[in-house]
Amino acid sequence: MIRTRFAPSPTGYMHIGNLRTALYEYFIAKHSGGSFILRIEDTDQERYVDGAVDIIYDTLKAAGIHHDEGPDIGGDYGPYIQSQRKNDYMKYALELVEKGEAYYCFCTKERLESLRAEGETGVKYDRHCLSLSKEEIKKNLKDGVPFVIRQKIKEGTTTFHDEVYGDVTVPNCDMEDQILIKSDGLPTYNFANVIDDHLMNITHVIRGNEYLSSTPKYNLLYEAFGWEIPTYIHVAPVMKDAHNKLSKRNGDASFQDLVAKGYLPAAIVNYITLLGWAPSENREIFSIDELIEIFDVKGISKSPAIFDPDKLKWMNGEYIKAMPFDEYYKMAEPVIKEAVKTEGIDLKFVAQIVKTRISTVYDIPALIDFIDALPPYEKSLYTHKKMKTNEENSIDFLKLIYGVLENAPEWDNDSLYALMVETAKANGLKNGQILWPVRTALSGKPATPCGATELCVLLGKEESLRRIQKGIELLES
Repeated sequence: MIRTRFAPSPTGYMHIGNLRTALYEYFIAKHSGGSFILRIEDTDQERYVDGAVDIIYDTLKAAGIHHDEGPDIGGDYGPYIQSQRKNDYMKYALELVEKGEAYYCFCTKERLESLRAEGETGVKYDRHCLSLSKEEIKKNLKDGVPFVIRQKIKEGTTTFHDEVYGDVTVPNCDMEDQILIKSDGLPTYNFANVIDDHLMNITHVIRGNEYLSSTPKYNLLYEAFGWEIPTYIHVAPVMKDAHNKLSKRNGDASFQDLVAKGYLPAAIVNYITLLGWAPSENREIFSIDELIEIFDVKGISKSPAIFDPDKLKWMNGEYIKAMPFDEYYKMAEPVIKEAVKTEGIDLKFVAQIVKTRISTVYDIPALIDFIDALPPYEKSLYTHKKMKTNEENSIDFLKLIYGVLENAPEWDNDSLYALMVETAKANGLKNGQILWPVRTALSGKPATPCGATELCVLLGKEESLRRIQKGIELLES
């Protein structure tokens, strides 16, 4: 059975690239009926951010990702926490020391810094402590000298297979004797994730391609223990543009930021899944269940994917169009109430007329800002080549329809539309020669979320007639 894990560090917000990795891991596991594990890798206590675990947990839940096992917390599965498993890692590190695959390092911070400053070994450790005798090691341990445990990298090359990049070979001389256990007794990320992946029977490791160069170190650890090496799937990064990765420091949005801006979690999940992965069928809108059903590792690209805000806006708009009205209105109502203060306005009608014209609910205020007050506008808005209207003839058209509307027996959309069309026909005019000037007079805007008759219904008879009169006065001035 396939078992995958998402293993984020609790260092802040949920990066879009991190969430995409979690989604790929989730889809790969669930596509085959396997298990998805959540593991918090918090061994770097200096970078730990309070509340970050809750952000991770809440983000996955909002995205529809549910992990399958972990410590029981009130009848629910909590994540595995690496810092709570400290003794496990030390035990395995000492096993490597006994096997000659790792060694104690007592070098001080000052010595290591001086080596870097002198440039004698580049960025690599010079293996100074590898030559210590057993007696020296024993004495240092007895005297309580601080130490770390380092992996002993063997000579030669290491080759591994990746499902995206194929066979990768790395010269072992390019790798440093990495630290496995730090001086505080906690494991490094590079060591703990290997131990946990083995203990949790993880079969497939999915992560960013920045870990391609580290993978041989992991494989040497697997080989030293005699453990089975998992299947590797490395994915290219999500980029802001051709040269820059997405970064919170540069103001790029996290999942939480996007949700706060009105993007639907389902649309975000759909969009970022397609950043670097292509489905076999020619369409772009998928539910999470459909993505589980069709996800295939073969669709993952080696090339970086560029995050396109406009494409996300389009996709979010498509999700809004497809939403049941009641569900959509529950989301839109608070925004409309904040934007419209005029009493008597049918807020559901407002929501209805803008539903197919928005990318997020926060687009609504700009579309309906004419409701509370007619904005100042120029006469030139009455000129429309296709409608055959201009500043001169629009005066006559508005005066004509004003008298008709003043005596309108019914004030609903169908009745008003029939009335305006009949008026145009009776006077030898095109429909647009009546509808466009009315639309302009009622909104004062070059574009509106609905037509002239819907605007009349929205504003009511009294306000509609008042605005048409103001339009006449503007054109006559």
